[in-house]
Amino acid sequence: MRDLSGKTAVITGAASGMGRAFANRFAKAGMNIVMSDIEEPRLDEAVEEVSAHGTGVIGQITDVSESASMDELGERAFAEFDSVHVVCNNAGVGGGRTGSDYVVETDWRWVIDVNLWGVIHGHRVFMPHLLERGEGHVVNTASILGHLPSHSAYVAAKWGVVGITLGLYNEMIAMDTGIGVSCLCPGWVATDLMNSERNRPESTMPSALVEPTAEQEAAFAAVRESVQAGMPAPEVAELVHDAVVNEKFWIFTDMNMVAALQDKHDSITENRNPAPISILDL
Repeated sequence: MRDLSGKTAVITGAASGMGRAFANRFAKAGMNIVMSDIEEPRLDEAVEEVSAHGTGVIGQITDVSESASMDELGERAFAEFDSVHVVCNNAGVGGGRTGSDYVVETDWRWVIDVNLWGVIHGHRVFMPHLLERGEGHVVNTASILGHLPSHSAYVAAKWGVVGITLGLYNEMIAMDTGIGVSCLCPGWVATDLMNSERNRPESTMPSALVEPTAEQEAAFAAVRESVQAGMPAPEVAELVHDAVVNEKFWIFTDMNMVAALQDKHDSITENRNPAPISILDL
């Protein structure tokens, strides 16, 4: 999709962070933007900001984990702009503490419902339209953690996103649909991901009797610090824009992290045990 001007992009998780940066970048390219998020005040502010580029911009409050809410997003997008061309399934939450001794069912369900089911709902709502038109591009936000090990809901969801995105890409190629697919696997990016608890439904809160260990708290703090020092979101948006225009599948923000995956890949082809690796070592 080399010419984006006058076309429409739908972006979930668009009120802040990477989603907001995507909206600004695509609006700068002349696209109409449908911005969705669960945070109404931030979304209103973001819509006003992106509207300054002079294209059509609307906001829709959306809970990507809920089928009906995603249906409403699709209905609003098609009602306002008739067609959709780029879909960024970007909404995500960081979740709570991790570890095999800290498995909280409500935490896992919340994170997987948003991070994985949000992408699945995005496919369900928008793929039939893209296929009917024979034009478009889907960008799914996974993570470098979709390739690295960790006993957490976040990693489980992101591995799922990588898998289904690669599967979608293979199907689009095999069917000669003309639909592009990209898998965004960012490393450290400066966003509010580690403050996801602000949008957490009360029904998914862990029991007060469940307490993370000091080690888990320290690991969480280390990740938070790395996120805060990460790549600025507008730089990621440039990579995403270029991937759509040039039909690139993989979008990585840190090739040093990618290089750290080599032993894992080698262990598969050599049928041997992999060496232990942790995101905290990168």
